[in-house]
Amino acid sequence: MAHDELHLQTRNLELRDYPQLRELMDMVYDDIGGAWPRDTIKHMIEKFPDGQICIEDNGKLVAVALTARVDYQRFSNPHTYDDLVMKNDRILYNPEGDTLYGLDVFIHPDYRGYRLGRRLYDARKELCRSLNMRAILAGGRIPGYRQYADEMNPAEYIKQVHRKEIYDPILSFQLSNDFQVKRLLHKYIPEDEKSKGYATLLEWNNIMFEPPSSVLESRKSQVRLGAVQWQMREFNSVDEVLRQVEYFVDALSDYKSDFAVFPEFFNASLMGLTDQTDQTKAIRFLAAFTEKFRDEMSQMAVSYNINIVAGSMPLFEDDRIYNVSYMCHRDGRIDEQRKIHITPHERRDWVIEGGNELGVFDTDAGRVMIQICYDVEFPELSRIAATDEAGVDIIFVPFWTDTKNSYLRVRNCAQARAVENECYVVITGSVGNLPRVESLDVQYAQSSVFSPSDFAFPHDAVMSESTPNTEMIMFSDLDLDKLKVIRAEGSVTNLKDRRPDLYELKWRG
Repeated sequence: MAHDELHLQTRNLELRDYPQLRELMDMVYDDIGGAWPRDTIKHMIEKFPDGQICIEDNGKLVAVALTARVDYQRFSNPHTYDDLVMKNDRILYNPEGDTLYGLDVFIHPDYRGYRLGRRLYDARKELCRSLNMRAILAGGRIPGYRQYADEMNPAEYIKQVHRKEIYDPILSFQLSNDFQVKRLLHKYIPEDEKSKGYATLLEWNNIMFEPPSSVLESRKSQVRLGAVQWQMREFNSVDEVLRQVEYFVDALSDYKSDFAVFPEFFNASLMGLTDQTDQTKAIRFLAAFTEKFRDEMSQMAVSYNINIVAGSMPLFEDDRIYNVSYMCHRDGRIDEQRKIHITPHERRDWVIEGGNELGVFDTDAGRVMIQICYDVEFPELSRIAATDEAGVDIIFVPFWTDTKNSYLRVRNCAQARAVENECYVVITGSVGNLPRVESLDVQYAQSSVFSPSDFAFPHDAVMSESTPNTEMIMFSDLDLDKLKVIRAEGSVTNLKDRRPDLYELKWRG
Protein backbone atom coordinates (compact mmCIF):
# COMPACT_ATOMS: atom_id res chain seq x y z
CA MET A 1 0.00 0.00 0.00
CA ALA A 2 1.59 3.27 -1.14
CA HIS A 3 1.43 5.89 1.58
CA ASP A 4 0.35 8.62 -0.85
CA GLU A 5 -2.81 6.63 -1.57
CA LEU A 6 -3.86 6.46 2.09
CA HIS A 7 -6.81 8.43 3.43
CA LEU A 8 -7.08 7.40 7.09
CA GLN A 9 -9.89 8.40 9.40
CA THR A 10 -10.29 7.50 13.08
CA ARG A 11 -13.89 7.23 14.28
CA ASN A 12 -16.22 5.19 16.44
CA LEU A 13 -17.28 1.79 15.20
CA GLU A 14 -20.83 1.42 13.84
CA LEU A 15 -22.95 -1.70 13.44
CA ARG A 16 -22.90 -1.31 9.64
CA ASP A 17 -19.14 -2.03 9.87
CA TYR A 18 -19.74 -5.57 11.10
CA PRO A 19 -19.21 -7.45 7.79
CA GLN A 20 -15.79 -5.84 7.38
CA LEU A 21 -15.00 -6.29 11.09
CA ARG A 22 -15.85 -10.00 10.90
CA GLU A 23 -13.59 -10.47 7.91
CA LEU A 24 -10.75 -8.64 9.64
CA MET A 25 -11.11 -10.52 12.95
CA ASP A 26 -11.26 -13.87 11.17
CA MET A 27 -8.05 -12.98 9.38
CA VAL A 28 -6.15 -11.81 12.49
CA TYR A 29 -7.55 -14.25 15.07
CA ASP A 30 -7.74 -17.40 13.00
CA ASP A 31 -5.82 -19.27 15.74
CA ILE A 32 -8.21 -18.41 18.61
CA GLY A 33 -11.69 -18.59 17.15
CA GLY A 34 -11.92 -15.60 14.82
CA ALA A 35 -14.62 -12.94 14.97
CA TRP A 36 -17.14 -12.18 17.69
CA PRO A 37 -20.80 -12.74 16.71
CA ARG A 38 -22.73 -9.76 15.39
CA ASP A 39 -24.88 -9.57 18.54
CA THR A 40 -21.75 -9.23 20.68
CA ILE A 41 -20.50 -6.27 18.66
CA LYS A 42 -24.02 -4.78 18.60
CA HIS A 43 -24.19 -5.01 22.40
CA MET A 44 -20.78 -3.32 22.80
CA ILE A 45 -21.69 -0.47 20.46
CA GLU A 46 -25.03 0.09 22.20
CA LYS A 47 -23.63 -0.03 25.73
CA PHE A 48 -20.32 1.79 25.21
CA PRO A 49 -20.11 3.42 21.79
CA ASP A 50 -17.19 5.71 22.73
CA GLY A 51 -15.05 2.71 23.58
CA GLN A 52 -15.30 1.05 20.18
CA ILE A 53 -12.80 2.78 17.91
CA CYS A 54 -11.78 2.03 14.35
CA ILE A 55 -9.64 3.39 11.53
CA GLU A 56 -10.81 3.27 7.92
CA ASP A 57 -8.91 3.91 4.71
CA ASN A 58 -11.06 5.18 1.87
CA GLY A 59 -14.08 3.48 3.43
CA LYS A 60 -12.26 0.20 4.16
CA LEU A 61 -12.00 -0.95 7.79
CA VAL A 62 -8.30 -1.53 8.51
CA ALA A 63 -7.87 -1.32 12.31
CA VAL A 64 -10.14 -1.74 15.36
CA ALA A 65 -9.91 -1.37 19.15
CA LEU A 66 -12.68 -2.90 21.27
CA THR A 67 -13.04 -1.67 24.84
CA ALA A 68 -15.10 -2.47 27.93
CA ARG A 69 -15.81 -0.47 31.10
CA VAL A 70 -15.04 -2.39 34.27
CA ASP A 71 -14.30 -2.08 37.96
CA TYR A 72 -10.60 -1.64 38.69
CA GLN A 73 -10.63 -3.59 41.95
CA ARG A 74 -12.09 -6.64 40.22
CA PHE A 75 -9.97 -6.75 37.07
CA SER A 76 -6.66 -5.58 38.48
CA ASN A 77 -6.62 -8.96 40.20
CA PRO A 78 -6.25 -12.38 38.52
CA HIS A 79 -8.96 -13.16 35.98
CA THR A 80 -9.48 -14.82 32.61
CA TYR A 81 -10.88 -13.59 29.32
CA ASP A 82 -14.06 -15.52 30.04
CA ASP A 83 -14.65 -13.32 33.10
CA LEU A 84 -15.40 -10.53 30.65
CA VAL A 85 -17.88 -12.60 28.65
CA MET A 86 -21.47 -12.94 29.86
CA LYS A 87 -24.26 -15.10 28.54
CA ASN A 88 -24.85 -15.13 24.79
CA ASP A 89 -21.29 -13.92 24.20
CA ARG A 90 -22.05 -10.45 25.52
CA ILE A 91 -19.12 -8.49 26.89
CA LEU A 92 -19.29 -7.27 30.49
CA TYR A 93 -20.19 -3.59 30.81
CA ASN A 94 -20.23 -1.81 34.17
CA PRO A 95 -21.74 1.69 33.78
CA GLU A 96 -20.22 2.65 37.15
CA GLY A 97 -16.82 1.18 36.31
CA ASP A 98 -13.78 3.36 36.91
CA THR A 99 -11.48 1.64 34.41
CA LEU A 100 -11.27 0.88 30.70
CA TYR A 101 -10.43 -2.68 29.68
CA GLY A 102 -8.72 -3.14 26.34
CA LEU A 103 -10.27 -6.26 24.83
CA ASP A 104 -8.79 -6.40 21.36
CA VAL A 105 -6.70 -4.34 18.99
CA PHE A 106 -6.29 -5.79 15.51
CA ILE A 107 -4.74 -4.36 12.35
CA HIS A 108 -5.10 -5.50 8.74
CA PRO A 109 -1.79 -7.19 7.78
CA ASP A 110 -1.40 -4.90 4.74
CA TYR A 111 -1.42 -1.86 7.03
CA ARG A 112 1.18 -2.94 9.54
CA GLY A 113 4.07 -0.51 9.65
CA TYR A 114 1.86 2.59 9.58
CA ARG A 115 1.63 2.70 13.40
CA LEU A 116 -2.14 2.40 13.40
CA GLY A 117 -1.97 0.49 16.69
CA ARG A 118 -0.37 3.53 18.32
CA ARG A 119 -3.21 5.71 17.01
CA LEU A 120 -5.77 3.39 18.56
CA TYR A 121 -3.90 3.25 21.87
CA ASP A 122 -3.63 7.06 21.95
CA ALA A 123 -7.36 7.33 21.25
CA ARG A 124 -8.06 4.98 24.18
CA LYS A 125 -5.83 7.08 26.45
CA GLU A 126 -7.67 10.25 25.47
CA LEU A 127 -10.98 8.51 26.17
CA CYS A 128 -9.67 7.41 29.56
CA ARG A 129 -8.70 10.98 30.44
CA SER A 130 -11.90 12.53 29.13
CA LEU A 131 -14.07 10.12 31.15
CA ASN A 132 -11.84 10.53 34.23
CA MET A 133 -11.17 6.80 34.33
CA ARG A 134 -8.60 5.49 36.77
CA ALA A 135 -6.63 3.35 34.31
CA ILE A 136 -6.62 1.14 31.25
CA LEU A 137 -6.20 -2.58 31.90
CA ALA A 138 -5.58 -5.23 29.28
CA GLY A 139 -4.89 -8.92 29.18
CA GLY A 140 -2.03 -9.18 26.72
CA ARG A 141 -1.25 -12.38 24.84
CA ILE A 142 2.41 -13.37 24.49
CA PRO A 143 2.35 -15.25 21.17
CA GLY A 144 6.12 -15.36 20.89
CA TYR A 145 6.41 -17.46 24.03
CA ARG A 146 5.80 -20.76 22.18
CA GLN A 147 9.30 -20.57 20.68
CA TYR A 148 10.90 -20.27 24.13
CA ALA A 149 8.59 -22.40 26.30
CA ASP A 150 11.15 -25.23 26.54
CA GLU A 151 13.92 -22.82 27.57
CA MET A 152 12.31 -20.56 30.15
CA ASN A 153 9.19 -19.94 32.19
CA PRO A 154 6.74 -17.14 31.27
CA ALA A 155 8.11 -14.75 33.91
CA GLU A 156 11.64 -15.01 32.49
CA TYR A 157 10.26 -14.56 28.97
CA ILE A 158 8.46 -11.37 30.00
CA LYS A 159 11.62 -10.09 31.65
CA GLN A 160 13.67 -10.64 28.51
CA VAL A 161 11.03 -8.97 26.35
CA HIS A 162 11.15 -6.01 28.72
CA ARG A 163 14.94 -5.86 28.31
CA LYS A 164 14.43 -6.07 24.52
CA GLU A 165 16.46 -9.27 24.34
CA ILE A 166 13.39 -10.95 22.82
CA TYR A 167 10.77 -9.37 20.57
CA ASP A 168 7.12 -10.29 21.14
CA PRO A 169 4.66 -8.85 18.58
CA ILE A 170 2.10 -7.94 21.23
CA LEU A 171 3.97 -7.42 24.51
CA SER A 172 6.79 -5.39 22.94
CA PHE A 173 4.23 -3.07 21.38
CA GLN A 174 2.31 -2.64 24.62
CA LEU A 175 5.46 -1.86 26.60
CA SER A 176 6.42 0.77 24.03
CA ASN A 177 3.06 2.44 24.66
CA ASP A 178 3.72 3.04 28.37
CA PHE A 179 1.85 -0.01 29.67
CA GLN A 180 3.36 -1.75 32.68
CA VAL A 181 3.16 -5.47 33.40
CA LYS A 182 1.15 -5.82 36.61
CA ARG A 183 1.06 -9.61 36.91
CA LEU A 184 1.11 -12.88 34.98
CA LEU A 185 -2.30 -14.37 34.17
CA HIS A 186 -2.71 -18.17 33.98
CA LYS A 187 -5.17 -19.84 31.59
CA TYR A 188 -6.26 -16.42 30.33
CA ILE A 189 -7.27 -17.86 26.95
CA PRO A 190 -6.64 -21.63 27.30
CA GLU A 191 -6.94 -22.23 23.54
CA ASP A 192 -4.19 -19.70 22.82
CA GLU A 193 -1.45 -22.23 21.99
CA LYS A 194 1.06 -19.59 20.89
CA SER A 195 0.95 -18.04 24.38
CA LYS A 196 0.56 -21.43 26.09
CA GLY A 197 -2.56 -20.01 27.73
CA TYR A 198 -0.59 -17.30 29.53
CA ALA A 199 -1.11 -13.55 29.30
CA THR A 200 0.21 -10.43 30.97
CA LEU A 201 -2.08 -8.12 32.90
CA LEU A 202 -1.04 -4.71 31.67
CA GLU A 203 -1.91 -1.33 33.13
CA TRP A 204 -1.70 2.22 31.90
CA ASN A 205 -2.24 4.60 34.80
CA ASN A 206 -4.21 7.79 34.14
CA ILE A 207 -2.18 10.36 36.05
CA MET A 208 -4.98 12.91 35.58
CA PHE A 209 -7.55 10.75 37.39
CA GLU A 210 -9.42 12.59 40.14
CA PRO A 211 -11.43 10.44 42.57
CA PRO A 212 -15.01 11.66 42.97
CA SER A 213 -15.27 14.52 45.45
CA SER A 214 -17.34 17.59 46.04
CA VAL A 215 -16.30 20.83 44.38
CA LEU A 216 -15.43 22.32 47.75
CA GLU A 217 -13.16 19.40 48.62
CA SER A 218 -11.24 19.33 45.35
CA ARG A 219 -7.77 20.86 45.10
CA LYS A 220 -7.13 23.54 42.51
CA SER A 221 -5.05 22.65 39.48
CA GLN A 222 -4.83 26.19 38.07
CA VAL A 223 -2.94 28.33 40.57
CA ARG A 224 -2.18 32.04 40.47
CA LEU A 225 0.63 33.34 42.64
CA GLY A 226 1.76 36.85 43.35
CA ALA A 227 5.25 37.72 44.54
CA VAL A 228 6.20 40.99 46.23
CA GLN A 229 9.55 42.48 45.25
CA TRP A 230 9.86 44.57 48.39
CA GLN A 231 11.48 48.02 48.63
CA MET A 232 13.56 48.43 51.74
CA ARG A 233 12.64 51.79 53.27
CA GLU A 234 12.78 53.49 56.64
CA PHE A 235 9.83 52.73 58.90
CA ASN A 236 9.00 54.35 62.21
CA SER A 237 6.88 51.54 63.64
CA VAL A 238 5.72 47.96 63.26
CA ASP A 239 2.24 49.14 62.32
CA GLU A 240 3.71 51.15 59.45
CA VAL A 241 5.37 48.01 58.04
CA LEU A 242 2.16 46.03 58.45
CA ARG A 243 0.21 48.68 56.57
CA GLN A 244 2.64 48.26 53.66
CA VAL A 245 2.26 44.47 53.88
CA GLU A 246 -1.53 44.78 53.84
CA TYR A 247 -1.37 47.08 50.83
CA PHE A 248 0.36 44.34 48.83
CA VAL A 249 -1.89 41.56 50.18
CA ASP A 250 -4.95 43.60 49.23
CA ALA A 251 -3.61 44.21 45.71
CA LEU A 252 -2.70 40.57 45.13
CA SER A 253 -6.07 39.44 46.45
CA ASP A 254 -7.86 41.78 44.04
CA TYR A 255 -6.16 39.90 41.21
CA LYS A 256 -7.42 36.56 42.59
CA SER A 257 -4.00 35.28 43.61
CA ASP A 258 -3.86 32.05 45.56
CA PHE A 259 -0.52 32.96 47.15
CA ALA A 260 1.20 36.16 48.24
CA VAL A 261 4.96 35.68 48.68
CA PHE A 262 7.21 38.07 50.63
CA PRO A 263 11.03 38.17 50.77
CA GLU A 264 13.44 37.04 53.46
CA PHE A 265 13.81 39.55 56.32
CA PHE A 266 11.36 41.93 54.64
CA ASN A 267 10.88 43.78 57.97
CA ALA A 268 14.61 44.09 58.74
CA SER A 269 14.55 47.87 58.32
CA LEU A 270 12.95 48.01 61.78
CA MET A 271 16.44 47.37 63.17
CA GLY A 272 17.06 51.02 62.31
CA LEU A 273 14.95 51.88 65.37
CA THR A 274 17.60 50.51 67.73
CA ASP A 275 21.34 50.77 68.36
CA GLN A 276 23.33 49.34 65.43
CA THR A 277 26.65 48.90 67.21
CA ASP A 278 25.73 45.45 68.52
CA GLN A 279 24.24 43.35 65.72
CA THR A 280 23.30 40.52 68.09
CA LYS A 281 21.13 42.88 70.11
CA ALA A 282 19.70 44.43 66.93
CA ILE A 283 18.47 41.09 65.57
CA ARG A 284 16.93 40.22 68.94
CA PHE A 285 15.20 43.58 68.93
CA LEU A 286 13.69 42.66 65.54
CA ALA A 287 12.71 39.20 66.81
CA ALA A 288 10.52 40.82 69.45
CA PHE A 289 8.03 41.73 66.69
CA THR A 290 7.88 38.35 64.96
CA GLU A 291 4.87 36.99 66.85
CA LYS A 292 2.87 40.12 65.99
CA PHE A 293 3.83 39.89 62.31
CA ARG A 294 2.90 36.20 62.21
CA ASP A 295 -0.50 36.75 63.80
CA GLU A 296 -1.35 39.85 61.76
CA MET A 297 -0.35 38.23 58.47
CA SER A 298 -2.35 35.13 59.36
CA GLN A 299 -5.38 37.33 59.95
CA MET A 300 -4.79 38.99 56.56
CA ALA A 301 -4.66 35.57 54.90
CA VAL A 302 -8.13 34.80 56.22
CA SER A 303 -9.58 38.27 55.64
CA TYR A 304 -8.31 38.56 52.06
CA ASN A 305 -8.79 34.86 51.21
CA ILE A 306 -5.19 34.35 50.11
CA ASN A 307 -2.39 32.07 51.31
CA ILE A 308 0.58 34.14 52.51
CA VAL A 309 4.21 33.03 52.52
CA ALA A 310 5.37 35.44 55.19
CA GLY A 311 8.93 35.93 53.92
CA SER A 312 11.14 35.31 56.89
CA MET A 313 11.77 36.85 60.30
CA PRO A 314 14.08 36.19 63.24
CA LEU A 315 12.58 34.01 65.97
CA PHE A 316 13.94 34.16 69.54
CA GLU A 317 13.35 30.86 71.34
CA ASP A 318 15.13 29.30 74.33
CA ASP A 319 17.82 31.99 74.17
CA ARG A 320 18.56 31.15 70.54
CA ILE A 321 17.82 32.94 67.27
CA TYR A 322 16.37 31.20 64.21
CA ASN A 323 15.43 32.47 60.76
CA VAL A 324 11.81 31.39 60.27
CA SER A 325 9.14 31.62 57.59
CA TYR A 326 5.42 31.09 58.10
CA MET A 327 2.91 29.58 55.69
CA CYS A 328 -0.28 31.42 56.62
CA HIS A 329 -3.18 29.48 55.10
CA ARG A 330 -6.40 31.26 54.22
CA ASP A 331 -8.30 28.80 56.40
CA GLY A 332 -6.41 30.09 59.47
CA ARG A 333 -3.77 27.38 59.82
CA ILE A 334 -0.13 28.38 60.24
CA ASP A 335 2.82 26.20 59.25
CA GLU A 336 6.41 27.02 60.14
CA GLN A 337 9.68 26.44 58.30
CA ARG A 338 13.01 27.36 59.86
CA LYS A 339 16.01 28.04 57.70
CA ILE A 340 18.19 24.95 57.87
CA HIS A 341 21.45 26.15 56.33
CA ILE A 342 22.82 29.34 57.85
CA THR A 343 25.12 31.67 55.92
CA PRO A 344 28.47 32.75 57.39
CA HIS A 345 27.12 36.32 57.75
CA GLU A 346 24.03 35.19 59.70
CA ARG A 347 26.11 32.94 61.91
CA ARG A 348 28.88 35.50 62.51
CA ASP A 349 26.95 38.75 62.98
CA TRP A 350 23.58 37.58 64.28
CA VAL A 351 24.46 34.19 65.83
CA ILE A 352 21.52 32.57 64.01
CA GLU A 353 21.21 28.79 64.28
CA GLY A 354 19.78 26.32 61.75
CA GLY A 355 16.47 24.56 62.15
CA ASN A 356 16.17 20.77 62.17
CA GLU A 357 12.85 20.10 60.42
CA LEU A 358 11.76 20.05 56.79
CA GLY A 359 8.10 20.62 55.99
CA VAL A 360 5.96 19.95 52.93
CA PHE A 361 2.62 21.66 53.43
CA ASP A 362 -0.73 20.72 51.91
CA THR A 363 -2.62 23.79 50.75
CA ASP A 364 -5.81 24.24 48.78
CA ALA A 365 -3.62 25.12 45.79
CA GLY A 366 -1.00 22.37 45.78
CA ARG A 367 1.69 20.86 48.00
CA VAL A 368 4.33 23.44 48.82
CA MET A 369 7.55 23.85 50.71
CA ILE A 370 9.58 26.89 51.77
CA GLN A 371 13.34 27.11 51.38
CA ILE A 372 14.74 30.33 52.79
CA CYS A 373 17.43 31.72 50.48
CA TYR A 374 20.63 29.72 51.14
CA ASP A 375 18.63 26.51 51.64
CA VAL A 376 17.85 26.30 47.91
CA GLU A 377 21.59 25.96 47.22
CA PHE A 378 21.48 22.51 48.85
CA PRO A 379 19.75 20.10 46.43
CA GLU A 380 19.12 17.44 49.05
CA LEU A 381 16.20 19.30 50.62
CA SER A 382 14.22 19.69 47.39
CA ARG A 383 14.90 16.11 46.34
CA ILE A 384 13.63 14.73 49.65
CA ALA A 385 10.43 16.75 49.25
CA ALA A 386 10.03 15.81 45.58
CA THR A 387 10.42 12.09 46.23
CA ASP A 388 7.96 12.10 49.10
CA GLU A 389 4.95 9.91 48.36
CA ALA A 390 2.85 12.81 47.05
CA GLY A 391 5.72 15.07 45.96
CA VAL A 392 5.98 18.85 46.05
CA ASP A 393 4.34 21.12 43.46
CA ILE A 394 5.74 24.55 44.34
CA ILE A 395 8.90 25.56 46.19
CA PHE A 396 8.86 29.09 47.63
CA VAL A 397 12.25 30.75 48.09
CA PRO A 398 12.15 34.07 49.98
CA PHE A 399 15.67 35.49 49.59
CA TRP A 400 17.79 38.46 50.57
CA THR A 401 20.95 39.16 48.57
CA ASP A 402 23.16 42.22 48.39
CA THR A 403 25.07 41.79 45.12
CA LYS A 404 24.27 40.34 41.73
CA ASN A 405 26.64 37.40 42.12
CA SER A 406 24.91 36.52 45.41
CA TYR A 407 21.56 36.77 43.66
CA LEU A 408 22.70 34.59 40.77
CA ARG A 409 23.72 31.83 43.17
CA VAL A 410 20.15 31.71 44.45
CA ARG A 411 18.60 32.09 40.99
CA ASN A 412 20.69 29.44 39.24
CA CYS A 413 20.24 26.91 42.04
CA ALA A 414 16.49 27.58 42.18
CA GLN A 415 16.17 26.98 38.45
CA ALA A 416 18.12 23.74 38.77
CA ARG A 417 15.74 22.60 41.54
CA ALA A 418 12.76 23.19 39.22
CA VAL A 419 14.30 21.11 36.43
CA GLU A 420 15.62 18.21 38.46
CA ASN A 421 12.51 17.90 40.66
CA GLU A 422 9.90 18.64 37.98
CA CYS A 423 8.16 21.35 39.98
CA TYR A 424 7.70 25.12 40.07
CA VAL A 425 10.11 27.30 42.06
CA VAL A 426 9.32 30.88 43.08
CA ILE A 427 12.02 33.27 44.28
CA THR A 428 11.34 36.75 45.60
CA GLY A 429 13.67 39.30 47.21
CA SER A 430 14.01 42.87 48.39
CA VAL A 431 15.55 45.91 46.69
CA GLY A 432 16.77 49.36 47.68
CA ASN A 433 19.36 50.74 50.07
CA LEU A 434 19.31 51.65 53.76
CA PRO A 435 22.73 53.10 54.66
CA ARG A 436 21.71 53.75 58.28
CA VAL A 437 20.93 50.10 58.96
CA GLU A 438 23.90 47.76 59.32
CA SER A 439 23.84 44.91 56.76
CA LEU A 440 21.11 46.63 54.71
CA ASP A 441 23.42 48.92 52.77
CA VAL A 442 22.51 47.49 49.35
CA GLN A 443 20.04 44.97 47.92
CA TYR A 444 19.85 43.19 44.58
CA ALA A 445 16.82 41.20 43.39
CA GLN A 446 14.95 40.04 40.34
CA SER A 447 12.06 37.90 41.49
CA SER A 448 11.23 34.98 39.19
CA VAL A 449 9.15 31.85 38.72
CA PHE A 450 10.84 28.78 37.20
CA SER A 451 9.29 25.69 35.67
CA PRO A 452 10.51 22.29 34.47
CA SER A 453 12.20 22.38 31.07
CA ASP A 454 9.98 20.64 28.53
CA PHE A 455 7.57 21.40 25.69
CA ALA A 456 4.61 22.21 27.97
CA PHE A 457 6.54 25.08 29.56
CA PRO A 458 8.35 28.22 28.32
CA HIS A 459 11.42 27.44 26.20
CA ASP A 460 13.76 28.93 28.82
CA ALA A 461 11.81 27.42 31.76
CA VAL A 462 11.09 30.93 33.12
CA MET A 463 7.38 31.48 33.73
CA SER A 464 7.75 35.13 34.69
CA GLU A 465 10.25 37.56 36.20
CA SER A 466 10.24 41.06 37.59
CA THR A 467 12.20 44.14 36.61
CA PRO A 468 15.51 44.02 38.52
CA ASN A 469 15.85 46.32 41.54
CA THR A 470 12.37 47.82 41.27
CA GLU A 471 9.59 47.53 43.82
CA MET A 472 6.70 45.73 42.17
CA ILE A 473 4.35 42.79 42.33
CA MET A 474 4.69 39.90 39.89
CA PHE A 475 2.04 37.39 38.86
CA SER A 476 2.31 33.94 37.38
CA ASP A 477 -0.35 31.33 36.55
CA LEU A 478 0.76 27.75 37.21
CA ASP A 479 -0.83 24.55 35.90
CA LEU A 480 -0.31 21.73 38.40
CA ASP A 481 -1.72 19.14 35.99
CA LYS A 482 1.23 19.79 33.68
CA LEU A 483 3.52 18.58 36.46
CA LYS A 484 1.65 15.26 36.58
CA VAL A 485 2.06 14.82 32.85
CA ILE A 486 5.77 15.68 32.70
CA ARG A 487 6.58 13.37 35.62
CA ALA A 488 4.96 10.45 33.81
CA GLU A 489 5.36 11.25 30.12
CA GLY A 490 7.92 14.06 29.74
CA SER A 491 10.76 14.15 27.21
CA VAL A 492 12.87 13.17 30.18
CA THR A 493 11.57 11.95 33.54
CA ASN A 494 14.14 12.99 36.10
CA LEU A 495 12.34 11.70 39.16
CA LYS A 496 11.24 8.41 37.63
CA ASP A 497 14.66 7.66 36.15
CA ARG A 498 16.64 7.89 39.38
CA ARG A 499 18.72 4.83 40.28
CA PRO A 500 17.74 3.82 43.84
CA ASP A 501 19.58 0.57 43.21
CA LEU A 502 22.79 2.63 43.26
CA TYR A 503 22.08 5.51 45.65
CA GLU A 504 19.50 6.85 48.07
CA LEU A 505 18.79 9.96 50.11
CA LYS A 506 17.43 9.86 53.66
CA TRP A 507 16.27 12.56 56.04
CA ARG A 508 17.81 12.07 59.49
CA GLY A 509 16.71 15.33 61.10
